[in-house]
Amino acid sequence: MTQGFLPVCREEMHERGWDRLDFVYVSGDAYVDHPSFGAAIITRTLEAHGYRVGIIPQPDWCRAESIAEFGEPRLAFLVSAGNMDSMVNHYSVSKRPRGTDAYSPGGMTGRRPDYAAVVYGNLIRRTYKKTPVILGGIEASLRRMAHYDYWSDRLKRSILLDSGADLISYGMGERSIVEIAEALEAGIDIKDLTFVPGTVCKVKSLDSVYDAVVLPSFEQLKEDKQNYARSFYTQYCNTDPFSGKRLAEPYGEHLYVVQNPPAMPLSQEEMDAVYEYPYMRTYHPSYEKDGGVPAVSEVRFSLTSSRGCFGGCSFCALTFHQGRILQTRSHESLVKEAKGFTKDKDFKGYIHDVGGPTANFRYPSCKKQLKVGVCRDRQCLFPNPCKNLQVGHRDYVKLLRKLREIPGVKKVFIRSGIRFDYLMADKDDTFFRELCEYHISGQLKVAPEHVSDKVLSKMGKPKNKIYEAFVEKYGRINREIHKEQYLVPYLMSSHPGSTLKEAVKLAEHLNAAGHIPEQVQDFYPTPSTISTCMYYTGVDPRDMSGVYVPKNPHEKAMQRALIQYREPKNYELVKEALIKTGRQDLIGYERRCLICPSKERAKGKTPSVCGRSKAGEKKTAKRKTIRNIHKKK
Repeated sequence: MTQGFLPVCREEMHERGWDRLDFVYVSGDAYVDHPSFGAAIITRTLEAHGYRVGIIPQPDWCRAESIAEFGEPRLAFLVSAGNMDSMVNHYSVSKRPRGTDAYSPGGMTGRRPDYAAVVYGNLIRRTYKKTPVILGGIEASLRRMAHYDYWSDRLKRSILLDSGADLISYGMGERSIVEIAEALEAGIDIKDLTFVPGTVCKVKSLDSVYDAVVLPSFEQLKEDKQNYARSFYTQYCNTDPFSGKRLAEPYGEHLYVVQNPPAMPLSQEEMDAVYEYPYMRTYHPSYEKDGGVPAVSEVRFSLTSSRGCFGGCSFCALTFHQGRILQTRSHESLVKEAKGFTKDKDFKGYIHDVGGPTANFRYPSCKKQLKVGVCRDRQCLFPNPCKNLQVGHRDYVKLLRKLREIPGVKKVFIRSGIRFDYLMADKDDTFFRELCEYHISGQLKVAPEHVSDKVLSKMGKPKNKIYEAFVEKYGRINREIHKEQYLVPYLMSSHPGSTLKEAVKLAEHLNAAGHIPEQVQDFYPTPSTISTCMYYTGVDPRDMSGVYVPKNPHEKAMQRALIQYREPKNYELVKEALIKTGRQDLIGYERRCLICPSKERAKGKTPSVCGRSKAGEKKTAKRKTIRNIHKKK
């Protein structure tokens, strides 16, 4: 394989001595040749199999000639909206435009369209009528069948139909894209590729599709939301490569969108190979004038050790995209990559992360998964750890120790999410202790999300008592190793199942713990999650029971304000919420109260201090000053 970036223009293509490309990859992101970017992995995989690939990053969707930079590719166009869904990239949960785009040069916005995969697909189709167009990436993967679209607040067809594309390669894509490439190379028409695992195709009849489970038609899904809930859960139960069935979704009388079962997981050797391709590990030099691409900074000195997640959080789309079976890289591969960091002139000795979707998952949850797949009707950790769950951190501990011993490495951080219930299920405290001693710096971010068991059950998260036990143990271990370190919990407001009463309960918990949350996220209904299905349908697809869904913007504002009840700007919202829920007992001057009776009296202070005398406040300020002096010493 040739060293250097893949070509992004005709001139760079000619410099390689090529007169035509086999594949042209159109991306909504700037070109970053790093294995944390899907475009880099897919293009390098094709290159490793002998294909000529060029990249058109962030084409001008208003100009047809922008996707004609290389002319017509010999085999196909590959299209991705980028590392994020373009709508999540563009808009906050309140549907307000974001001010920056970390995947664009200089963090500039406006470099990609809304619904980018659809726009790019149609742009190509208008210019090249018969050239195969294959969608990939997170946006296409999670919109591969009929789906609820939060931004337009309606049910949408499969993205395959709206984009004008021929095929979707869903999931991580390395296996399916190679099989597609080899089939096209062999002269098989794209319309006849109805059988490749990890793909979605469209057919006029089911004569060429065997053993398909026929889902409700798109018309039936629009007529009854409960039909959608049932259809969605059928899809959710067929995301395993071993047991997953072929699914067919009818559109009218003579059109079906067919989802083939997922591609098989990569072996450890295959994972190592994917991450050892000759990536340049940074952005294309043409972006230097704009200040580079911000998204590179966090991943540049991070290590991806695993893929997949058996955590099963309802609001997470990983089940649909990466699957529940853990795939890992070898210690040797990861150590080799880390040693490469030490040769980089910008490396300061800090590895920013060693993990994946969940950092402390390093092997499949049980022994049977690599033979027969995951269970269709139950989760590994929720509502309680399965009796067959393999719990242990020995392999992860060994890996982290090897990384810490590399000359030139000062600190190895863990910034991927830690699944604390899995950690608490481990009777051996070695990893917990070494996590506190070596792999955090002052604070650890965790995701309890809520404290109400009613809400947590809808989130697919462990009961609150598990988190409380984790907090206690975290504090004890830090005291034993003589470190003052804190927890930064991620919290979510307005998730399906959360009423104002549950939001008040969360605020009470925060007040009792003396915690001021830094991270608060309103529930964001993104495609292909159980939580989004609940948001749209009002039922839990797992058992078809009704679910309360907070949709009113004012109520959502109150739920969020209750989590940050100390903020003066939230006073009126918090007061209104407490009155609505009959919790005026939390308005007062006692320590247990959330706000003072008068906004003027509170002046941004918590009830436990708003009634103090000035002399008392001076004493408190003096004690804080003394503590700060001691800390500086």
